[in-house]
Amino acid sequence: MNRTLNTVYAWLLLLPAMVLLVAFTHYPALATLWHSFFSTPKGRRPAVFVGLENYQAMLQDPVFWRALINNLWFALGTVPVAVGIALVMALWVNRGLAGRGFLRLSYFTPTILPMVAVANIWLFFYTPQYGLLAQILQFVGLPGPNWLGTKETALPALMIVSVWKEAGFFMIFYLAALQGVSPSLREAAMLEGASRWQYFRRVLWPLLMPTTLFVLINALINAFRLIDHVVVMTHGGPDNASTLLLFYIYQIGFSFWDTAYAATLTVVLLVVLGLIAAIKFRWLDKRTHYQ
Repeated sequence: MNRTLNTVYAWLLLLPAMVLLVAFTHYPALATLWHSFFSTPKGRRPAVFVGLENYQAMLQDPVFWRALINNLWFALGTVPVAVGIALVMALWVNRGLAGRGFLRLSYFTPTILPMVAVANIWLFFYTPQYGLLAQILQFVGLPGPNWLGTKETALPALMIVSVWKEAGFFMIFYLAALQGVSPSLREAAMLEGASRWQYFRRVLWPLLMPTTLFVLINALINAFRLIDHVVVMTHGGPDNASTLLLFYIYQIGFSFWDTAYAATLTVVLLVVLGLIAAIKFRWLDKRTHYQ
């Protein structure tokens, strides 16, 4: 009887989270998959089943491939850099430094700013002739390029904004993990004659792998869900050089009102995220040490 009651209590405790998960995650994903097999309803013309036509159109869509490649480059350029900078900042502010509370606040401040505000700040930095970067380059006698108006620099400029905003957020997780490591491990390593690098590589880094796995997955998701700074800074231009997949979905769904094709693109985005996350879990889980 007690075991049955405990089971009922357990399911009741899980029920709110399960309802939210199903209502806002599982059901929308399945509904999106279902709508991707239909046409877009227009006026009095209802949606009709079209099978894989939307997917065939997607494979022939050059803007989709441009957006997908841009997003893969965006993830490749932002995720390792943001995670690496976050780890370095966490190691730095975890030391007994004077004013480390101010340093932690300084590193974390970009995180609490809305992305729209961050994008407008960096718009000033990137403005040709009058922006901060242009003035610095002019001071040293170098010409300032049009960072957001040139195909070669538009996407890297967005990458810098993303890294600047997210590194402080990931630093908090690394800092919490570092503060959970026993100081006796460092003392034992030093007594054995280990250098700082050997201690980090052989002791500290393996203990940080659970946090690294968590941070990498979140950084990956963020790399594919960011849209605010694209809308504010480049609007996908020039010539789709900075169009990311979620921004293209937004354009298709809300500018062109092709909801069926937008659902198709969303399914592809979910599949890409799922595959990359699964590969990361499979690769990193063997290297993860849980205390």
